[in-house]
Amino acid sequence: MKGYSCIIFILFLSLLTSCKKEENPNHDSEIRDRYFNLEKIGWKSRSYTQVVDDIGFTAIEVPIQYFLLKSQGIENLSHIDSLYEENKRERVIEFIFQQDEEKDLLNQDFTGLDYTNSVKYMSFGLDKDFYVVTSKKDTILCSGVNYERNYKIAPFQKVLLFFSGIDPNDKIQLIYNDYLFKKGTLKFKFKDPFTPVAL
Repeated sequence: MKGYSCIIFILFLSLLTSCKKEENPNHDSEIRDRYFNLEKIGWKSRSYTQVVDDIGFTAIEVPIQYFLLKSQGIENLSHIDSLYEENKRERVIEFIFQQDEEKDLLNQDFTGLDYTNSVKYMSFGLDKDFYVVTSKKDTILCSGVNYERNYKIAPFQKVLLFFSGIDPNDKIQLIYNDYLFKKGTLKFKFKDPFTPVAL
């Protein structure tokens, strides 16, 4: 009886291992090629700048794959694949503010606020100033802002803007209502979506 249960156990294990999905090395190679091509054309190649008075406003659409690879590495592309599928309706836009003479834009001369309140606005109030209009005329509010403080080391201020629920093949236009520097409404039209990376 003991030998019979051992044989059943071995058969059960062999059945489990034979049902395991085989990894397709060609699929991994195809993913690597696509990411290489996306990197080759420039992760941040979609840069649009508008200058109002002496302040430059630059919007750069960054593909979600850039952040996934940056945070997860390239060791497990199948994992990156599944994360991309879960997050492909997200959009990330890097937005940079820079004064022509590289002065600190958060000074009271530019914002009308003291320095501490200018930093607070960049950190906690800026999300209300941005939204996206899709080619289907949907309005998507900014779901979050990450202000990258540079502590007066770099001559610019940079934020990452996050938007959710956008078709990855949809063209978008970023609208910025500038309440901080009071330069009016700025529009940045991203002409083509990034070529979708079928993972």
